[in-house]
Amino acid sequence: MGRFLLRRLLLLGLTLFVASLLIFLMTSVMPGNVGRIVLGPFAPEAAVADLNRQLGLDQPAPLRYVQWLGGVLTGDWGRSLTLETPVLPLVIERLGRSLILAVYALVLLVPVAIAAGVIAGQRSGGWFDRTVSVVGLAFGAMPEFVTGVFLIVGLGVALGWLPVQALPSDGAGVVAWLHHLLMPALSLVLLLFAYLFRMVRAGMLTELEADYTRTAVLKGLPRARVIRHHVLRNALLPTITVIGAQLGWLVGGLVVVETLFRYPGIGSLMEYAASNKDIPLLAGCALLITGVFSLANLAADLIYAWLNPRVRHGL
Repeated sequence: MGRFLLRRLLLLGLTLFVASLLIFLMTSVMPGNVGRIVLGPFAPEAAVADLNRQLGLDQPAPLRYVQWLGGVLTGDWGRSLTLETPVLPLVIERLGRSLILAVYALVLLVPVAIAAGVIAGQRSGGWFDRTVSVVGLAFGAMPEFVTGVFLIVGLGVALGWLPVQALPSDGAGVVAWLHHLLMPALSLVLLLFAYLFRMVRAGMLTELEADYTRTAVLKGLPRARVIRHHVLRNALLPTITVIGAQLGWLVGGLVVVETLFRYPGIGSLMEYAASNKDIPLLAGCALLITGVFSLANLAADLIYAWLNPRVRHGL
């Protein structure tokens, strides 16, 4: 397990290095003059050139990358050009809020999707399987903003059960936070349910048809015991990796949901940085989201390897 962890950590370091290089290249080729964006369209050319020189934008790209990466490694991620605040504390604060929403959505999603997938896998082709599959695919095919609008109009405006705005007032307790975040979390649950449900269902069907399952049943073991102690463990193994990937996607893919429900997370901050060509802020958001996505996948791989020894031994 130690060697497996070491290999994954080396791969994680290489992934983050390549990601940092790609992020720097993409932000460097963005159209527009940074000095002109900051000072405005009527600023003198001399002032624009002086600001670009202060920001180091007149230096060669390789040197700027080395300086930027060195700052990232030492905790100096630069300052936002439009908000005039250090990038690192800002993106960490927004990341924390996005993580709260993402984890809340997964807490609601995972038990329901797993339970539905297990039941549907045992009764393949039945009314429950068909109904949940059709409804799940219908919601999964809708964009986030469509599902979110339906929830806002139905649960927020028409029925008044849930608040439309996701961010509670200052000083609100845990219950108030959960109440305000329930509607955006539900929109994410409806979006991701079909994928996780079908993964669990497919795993159940595969393991129920496996030779060891037939052998255990023929030996006289109760079917419920075989499913509980043997089938479930193997059927849910691929789902662990999927959950890790979904956590990483949720953190960086919440732009639409955060904007729709006015929730100040890292997704909406990244959209703001891209719209205003705030390069240091945009690069910081992208790098932090990449790090979270990579760590979530690393955690999923480690759990998968712990449950399945064949993976960590390379079999």
